[in-house]
Amino acid sequence: MDEGNGTIPYAVLGEIADDLFLECEDDEALLARALDSLDADIRTDLLISDLLNAYQVFYYFFRVLPGDLEKERLMLQPASALARGVLLDEFEGIRVVFLVEGHRPHILVTEEGEEVLVRYSGIDAYKRAIQYIRENL
Repeated sequence: MDEGNGTIPYAVLGEIADDLFLECEDDEALLARALDSLDADIRTDLLISDLLNAYQVFYYFFRVLPGDLEKERLMLQPASALARGVLLDEFEGIRVVFLVEGHRPHILVTEEGEEVLVRYSGIDAYKRAIQYIRENL
């Protein structure tokens, strides 16, 4: 996937995002396909902007539905928050975090002290992180 270079004016991105939302409504699969069809620079800028939420970006990268709590947490955060990481789940001192670095999605499993136990990237990162937790914690 071409990563683009982040040069599209925000007003133009806003218009494109509005058109996508009208076309796709609340269908994350349609939105993901529509994002796939965009020019790489436009897609990249949208995926790191405040115009999309973190859930839309999560679905775009992983093409899987998270649990209800995870989905709600992601929907409440703008895509731009993914540069710092967005908490997906937390239990017994373990945190699962969705992070985008260098236009690549990552799922981190960390301990309370922020020590990274495992880091996964790629389309199956979320599934691999869940599997790791089930098998090791």
